[in-house]
Amino acid sequence: MTDTLSEAVHDVMADAAARAIAPRYQHLAAADIIEKASDDLVTIADKESEAILAEGLARILPEAAIVGEEAAFADPSILSRLGSDLCWIIDPLDGTNNFAHGRPPFGILVALAQGGETIGGWIYDVLSGRFCHARSGEGAYLNGERLTARTSGENPAVAAISVLFADPARRIALMDHIAPHYRMVDIPRCAAEQYPRLATGVNDVSIFERTLAWDHAAGVLFLNEAGGKAARFDGTPYRVDEDRRGLIGASSPALWDELAARMAGI
Repeated sequence: MTDTLSEAVHDVMADAAARAIAPRYQHLAAADIIEKASDDLVTIADKESEAILAEGLARILPEAAIVGEEAAFADPSILSRLGSDLCWIIDPLDGTNNFAHGRPPFGILVALAQGGETIGGWIYDVLSGRFCHARSGEGAYLNGERLTARTSGENPAVAAISVLFADPARRIALMDHIAPHYRMVDIPRCAAEQYPRLATGVNDVSIFERTLAWDHAAGVLFLNEAGGKAARFDGTPYRVDEDRRGLIGASSPALWDELAARMAGI
């Protein structure tokens, strides 16, 4: 992949942000918000952003399949495209619950996968314009500058652990056996914010139970290319075409190993 590709993806993401998302921030009507499931919202901005992104990305790589979060919700058979030779994966508005309640963070996530493996990832913060991107084997970049992941330097390490999608027994186990070893902080409820926090040393470790491709493909690649580590609980790589739960992200491999060892005991 080339910088030209990342520039093109950036332009499509910025266009979706400017046309579909930013004008509706803190200006949504009640009819603009729909509850897909308990504590899972979608807004008119999500749908319009996905349409803009799908159209723009199709122009960049017409040969690539497209899997968008809202399209897949409407037609789950679309998920079979995740193992395609080439596939765009779109989260048109990550952090929808935050956005719907008129607060940050929220952003856009786009990934490009090949045969189930992520080869490109792009993360766009709508309010600040912060742009993170990564290319497989070619490093991670924050606003155009090469990024090397760093830890917070705090002791105990800083942990943001998502238990939203864990069953009650697992929530208790996580809080009893993992939380005491870390300084716990609130999760942003936005992968487009959480992965940059890990790579820039704001947070040291995170645990994710639900690992949908549009939420994690871009961020996992970004963190790994920056020199941190994101992988399944058993250490196997994250693949977009696998329906599995559980993922650890850490700002360094050593912190990942430490948390994984603790997770193995619950």
